[in-house]
Amino acid sequence: MTTPLLVALFAAAATAPEDAATTFIRLLTVFLLAMWVGFEVITKVPQRLHTPLTSGSNAISGITAVGAIVVAGAMATRFGTALGFLALILAMINVAGGFVVTHRMLEMFQPKKK
Repeated sequence: MTTPLLVALFAAAATAPEDAATTFIRLLTVFLLAMWVGFEVITKVPQRLHTPLTSGSNAISGITAVGAIVVAGAMATRFGTALGFLALILAMINVAGGFVVTHRMLEMFQPKKK
């Protein structure tokens, strides 16, 4: 029911002339769409698949880390640099945690050592 509304908002933001308010609305729309899609995808995953999904999301967190490096490295504003640096720290924590979870999951399938 909300999908046509979000699509209409995105279409309106994409065709509007460029100014600060329009750019903000466009970025807000993309953020809300991404948040909605992420919520819908994650809530549909059975509990048994959360661990493999976590290990698979390391690639996505790697892409987030690259984007954060680009934002922090642009040094357009202090706020943007700080936000990019914070995003980089959080993405790397997610990547490291995903590898730890994957390692523990794979250890469960190894034969016991005597």
